[in-house]
Amino acid sequence: MKVKVISVLEDNYMYLVIEENTRDAVAVDAAVPKRLLEIIRREDVVLRAILTTHHHWDHARGNEELAQLFPGLQVFGADERIGALTHRVTHGQELTFGAIRVRCLFTPCHTSGHMCYFMWEDDSPDAPALFSGDTLFVGGCGQFFEGTAEQMHTNLTQILGTLPEDTKVFCGHECTIRNLKFALKVEPENEAVKKKLAWARQRDDEDLPTVPSTLQEEFLYNPFLRLTEEAVQRFTGRTEPVEVLRTLRSQRDNFKKPKERPNPQAMLAFDWGLFGPFLEKK
Repeated sequence: MKVKVISVLEDNYMYLVIEENTRDAVAVDAAVPKRLLEIIRREDVVLRAILTTHHHWDHARGNEELAQLFPGLQVFGADERIGALTHRVTHGQELTFGAIRVRCLFTPCHTSGHMCYFMWEDDSPDAPALFSGDTLFVGGCGQFFEGTAEQMHTNLTQILGTLPEDTKVFCGHECTIRNLKFALKVEPENEAVKKKLAWARQRDDEDLPTVPSTLQEEFLYNPFLRLTEEAVQRFTGRTEPVEVLRTLRSQRDNFKKPKERPNPQAMLAFDWGLFGPFLEKK
């Protein structure tokens, strides 16, 4: 099982999982068809299915186009709002694509129909993979757009957090540096956070992804998986795990955003005076 990490849009990831014996492939969150088709041609594989974590456009907007390009393409998801959906899956349901096994893990909160996908191959020495969409990120978790802290607590502690520790985590967005900056604010003395943040900055300098991490690593530096740690509870002023999580998410939502970099094209337009007519007072 080979996982191709594909960076798209502003900070999204979509993935192409390749069954190396048959050269069949499964896409996860196929948001940008053109980019996915480039990888499919380069890898010389046949796209058999799409697994969609949730209905948001930056994860699902390519489904309809791909379904037209590949008649019979199977599109899996847990939410009727997902475009071109052919198979609605449920928690614990297992799928098979050649040697690739998939277990569907229902994690409602970011959206009410969010599904994660846990993948492995029987008799393979490789670690399993978790495609966590916008539920679990490197160093963070998703926003509670359509759910509650109670739901996210269940997702992180009872569903995802109980998977094998060597599970590789492939999330839906590249937001690792911001997440770890917040984690460092929560736990200023956590050496694992400091080390991972330095590593993530180096990866960013080299324009390389920070996925995958592993669940074992996440438990060392991700505050949303460290709800019973004294430092995390001290930061939130709470001790009950759900309340710790609720406060953490609220604090993360209000955490300072990175400074916006001026758009190069916009700066040139200003230099050339192209905005002049719009800026002149009437």
